[in-house]
Amino acid sequence: MKELVILGAGTAGTMMANKLARSLDASAWRITIVDRNDDHVYQPGLLFVPFGGYQPGQIVRSRRTYLSPAVHYLQTGFVGVDAKAQRVQLPECVLPYDVLVIATGCEIAPEQTPGLTGDGWGTDAFDFYTLEGASALQRRLSAFEGGRLVVNVAEMPIKCPVAPLEFLFLADAYFTKRGRRGDVKLVFATPLEGAFTKPKASALLGGLLDSKGIEVIPEFALEAVDGKARRITSYDGRSQDYDLLVSVPRHVGSKAITESGLGDDSGFVPTDRQTLQSTEHSNIFVLGDATNLPSSKAGSVAHFQADVLTANLLDYVDGRPASEHFDGHSNCFIETGFDKAMLIDFNYDTEPLPGRFPLPGVGPFTLLEESRMNHWGKLAFKWIYWNELLPGHELPIEHRMSMAGKWS
Repeated sequence: MKELVILGAGTAGTMMANKLARSLDASAWRITIVDRNDDHVYQPGLLFVPFGGYQPGQIVRSRRTYLSPAVHYLQTGFVGVDAKAQRVQLPECVLPYDVLVIATGCEIAPEQTPGLTGDGWGTDAFDFYTLEGASALQRRLSAFEGGRLVVNVAEMPIKCPVAPLEFLFLADAYFTKRGRRGDVKLVFATPLEGAFTKPKASALLGGLLDSKGIEVIPEFALEAVDGKARRITSYDGRSQDYDLLVSVPRHVGSKAITESGLGDDSGFVPTDRQTLQSTEHSNIFVLGDATNLPSSKAGSVAHFQADVLTANLLDYVDGRPASEHFDGHSNCFIETGFDKAMLIDFNYDTEPLPGRFPLPGVGPFTLLEESRMNHWGKLAFKWIYWNELLPGHELPIEHRMSMAGKWS
């Protein structure tokens, strides 16, 4: 019996486990997935928690519920990986493997920014990338009567790069509906040159921020936070005062992966950008937020990568060269407030373009354009996530990005 081990039972790891459970010979391969807790959080839902759109209990389910019965689930952390000996060190035993899939994701590390978790953390400064942070922020926003609300991205890369923009758009709508928008100054302090990484999308989103009276402070590389003075400072000496800070802290990968010599300084694994194979070990594959690839750390990317990796891992098992290549494909609905949203679709080489998706000329979703249909598409994705994506079912969207329906 050969052993296939998956580290991480988040979006990427769960999809891979379920796909491989249907694809590998169960008499020849045992699939084991390892994760330290059983709480699977629907991460796109975290954005809505601060504004009362979801309650925490509506976006958390048991990991075990979404794993195939053919997958052996170990609810435990892992200490490290010995790639030479081909084994994973668990707290109380060793788990050998013939093939390893790393899907350890990433997490926020606010403690790595001087002062961020000091005075005011949890009272005047919050994150919304965790269930605890988003819930605490909901309570603070409900009592916020006015002042300077600063959304700050500490450092790239982050999970879902458009989420900070969505938070600002939703905040604009939230305070408008409460009759408090004139009392709240919304500010976006970002290390990027503009609102987003891709020029066309950045210009469009930047214009939308401006039209809503949201100030953008570009190239703001966060150095430290003074919680007592309620001030953030960049490495070039600029500072921004706040009454309420919504932080998107530094993101890091698995510490155990780094300490095992498999990750870079931030814990992300050097990965072949097309085959999704480790650049150092042929029997180790990587997907989702755990990679060091120049693609978005987003659920759609994990979905497209899972399709590619399933084929390539089966090729590896059968002794064939990789037959599929990941092109960096990503798409994302962007909430813009007042029950509207945009949709972007792009890859390594092609930036977001206007058009219709997924059916050329028909849609029903519009690319780089606000619509109510896009908003309903984002809300409907929650059902698709639990019932189609996590179980690893085939969805009618090709993992390769298509130019059909797009125009320059």
